[in-house]
Amino acid sequence: MARPATERELDRLNTPGRRRRSMLPRVKMDRDAFGNFAEGFARFMGTARFLAYMTAFVIVWVALNVVGLFGLMWDPYPFILLNLFFSTQASYAAPLILLAQNRQEARDRVTLEQDRQQAAQSRADMDFLAREIAGLRMSVGELATRDFVRSELRAELRAILDELDENQPRAESEAV
Repeated sequence: MARPATERELDRLNTPGRRRRSMLPRVKMDRDAFGNFAEGFARFMGTARFLAYMTAFVIVWVALNVVGLFGLMWDPYPFILLNLFFSTQASYAAPLILLAQNRQEARDRVTLEQDRQQAAQSRADMDFLAREIAGLRMSVGELATRDFVRSELRAELRAILDELDENQPRAESEAV
């Protein structure tokens, strides 16, 4: 007969257990340092200097193994050991190049997002400035221009002069 589970046993089932220690030592690597190394490696492998070094290495390897200078012929004609070196290099280079590409993609993504935010801010600023300029134009349109003020002053001056001319003959007739 199964006995009922106590509250303490139920709590144990709801919490994760202890981690088991690995027999292997933990290696802590700085992700940025390794990423910088991968980027430098990938950058170097894409240069003419790397191609020149690799070409020189292959020529020396083949020359030593075909001619057998100094009695050295450790890798005869099919050059299996040389192919093994190239395979090993490719197996290490491919993940490092992919890591460098992933880091560059992440940087590009951040830069793109910053560019989008900058473009949105610039667009908002331009819209604000356009509204301000439109408001200023409307305000300027309501202001009296110099020509308008001159014409109004001339009209008023003529009206005053005409009124004075009309009043002056009356004043002369009353004085006599």
